[in-house]
Amino acid sequence: MKRYLSRLFALALVLLISVTGCNSGASGTTGSITGDYRQDTLNIVTSLREVLEVAKDNPDKSAIETQVRQQMKDFAARYQRDQKISGLSSFTTMRTALNSLAGHYSSYPNRPVPEKLKTRLEQEFKRVEAALMRGS
Repeated sequence: MKRYLSRLFALALVLLISVTGCNSGASGTTGSITGDYRQDTLNIVTSLREVLEVAKDNPDKSAIETQVRQQMKDFAARYQRDQKISGLSSFTTMRTALNSLAGHYSSYPNRPVPEKLKTRLEQEFKRVEAALMRGS
């Protein structure tokens, strides 16, 4: 009986996380890619900045990181094959930032993002925003 209840509880938690994860983003948005490259890029930058500032003792940290990782995957999948966008300097810089952060999450899933990487990502985010303002 105890085994049955624990499985039922686990299933309920998975369903709850799935439903809430689909409806709210790290920044309170849906997190979906709209197809507007400029706005999607700015949304991803905002989400990444927020996830980098989440306290390491926050109970929702892993859920937020998982959601942002999915946004990163969606962004890359949507725009990497578009020849007009994949050649833009804002896209290549953004991909560099995404790859750096994804590499950290893959190699060190339980460790916080180091300050050195946070500093480098912030510099890349500023470059991306400047390139978007220029239109490239």
